[in-house]
Amino acid sequence: MTDLLIGGRLVAGGSGTFDTINPATEEPIGSAADGDSADMDTAIAAARAAFDDSDWSRDVALRVHCLRQLRSALNDDIEALREITVAEVGAPVTFTHGSHLQGPVNDLAFPAGIAENYEWQTDLGVASPMGIASRRTLVREPYGVVGAITPFNFPHQINLAKLGPALAAGNTVVLKPAPETPWCAAYIGRIIVEHTDFPPGVVNIVTSSDPRVGARLAEDPRVDVVSFTGSSATGAAVMASAAQTITKVCLELGGKSASVVLDDADLARACGAAALAVSRHAGQGCAFTTRLLVPRDRYHDAVEAAAAAMAEVPVGDPTDPATVCGPLISARQRMRVQGYLDLAVAEGGSFVCGGGRPTGLSRGYFIAPTVICGLDNSARVAREEIFGPVLVVLAHDGDDDAVRIANDSPYGLSAAVWGDPDRAARVAARLRTGTVSVNGGVWYSADVPFGGYKQSGNGREMGVAGFEEYLETKVIASAVHI
Repeated sequence: MTDLLIGGRLVAGGSGTFDTINPATEEPIGSAADGDSADMDTAIAAARAAFDDSDWSRDVALRVHCLRQLRSALNDDIEALREITVAEVGAPVTFTHGSHLQGPVNDLAFPAGIAENYEWQTDLGVASPMGIASRRTLVREPYGVVGAITPFNFPHQINLAKLGPALAAGNTVVLKPAPETPWCAAYIGRIIVEHTDFPPGVVNIVTSSDPRVGARLAEDPRVDVVSFTGSSATGAAVMASAAQTITKVCLELGGKSASVVLDDADLARACGAAALAVSRHAGQGCAFTTRLLVPRDRYHDAVEAAAAAMAEVPVGDPTDPATVCGPLISARQRMRVQGYLDLAVAEGGSFVCGGGRPTGLSRGYFIAPTVICGLDNSARVAREEIFGPVLVVLAHDGDDDAVRIANDSPYGLSAAVWGDPDRAARVAARLRTGTVSVNGGVWYSADVPFGGYKQSGNGREMGVAGFEEYLETKVIASAVHI
């Protein structure tokens, strides 16, 4: 995977190559093309030309055909992709049968189906504003060039959740993946060239070790939409850069989601679910519920239940089908998470389990699943996104207090509520988040829009709403004689 995809061709990176590292072993597993600013400039030019000078934006049938080809070709190579995903991402292999790989690949059927059946024009009828009889037609059409910047944690899901809807809507795309996971994106580029009929320049993929290369997408006036997934701080920088050209920005950012346990909930089930959720893929999920809010008079029991569940989480080799908690993505990320664990102690918290490297795992970027108790919602570890397998248990004094604490966050990405279904639904309705799970309900699906409130971003991915993020609205009024 040592090529970029630019203008329909697989080409070398202007800066040569850079190593990609297996986070479970800390060893290089190969190299990826290291694109530079000139490569990005060429990719943007290719995407611009493909949009402006080809029929891609007008040929719905071709778009549907190409997306279905891509889905089929990726499925044909799914075992090779699975091996890459486990080695490069550190994703536990069991999860590649779902949201880490096969789910996102199969979900390409959704935007293809939307495009095939979408009402691209709507007759608004005849009216006579200002005394002139006019037939009004609402037209939905693509923006143009989409710059997609994606993170390391769920690369297939996020890459394809941007590519699928943007392409189905008729846009052309320049994808800049995270430097930690270049192969997952580069493999898509090779598949596109060798097994699909995408016209040259419609999809461009620039891998690079330099984050400034991706930043070019938010600065270039030839880019019409920037779709970014990552930290809230970087999202703010993307928004500031895009503001110079009034470029549309879609942001899916951080989270500090709360799992709210009401006093009539099954405490062991709720706390066990929270412990398992934050341990999956080493806690590297923006929507994972990392704050556990429990009734104050059951706090001790809740802490014990969460810790007991975490003690049973298999940690280690991501190639082992039993593993739930694999490594963090890099040495830098492991140091960052350990820094937050040290901070938790400094803030007066204590570990019920975990708190550092797991016993017996001397290599790899591992952190043991950790439960922190003894803090309130003002602590930094209760307010800032850690992005590791770390659960902070907080006490609440009833439903109103639980809602207050859950909403007392700069983020608003996701949440969970456990308790009597009707009562839990009323609490869910009061939470300022983009998604809420009630009693273990699963909201993740290709047809469900995903995104957050507040500093968790703006816009939505997936669902019809995610598709329409990549469409402009035009109204044509034609004078008629009545």
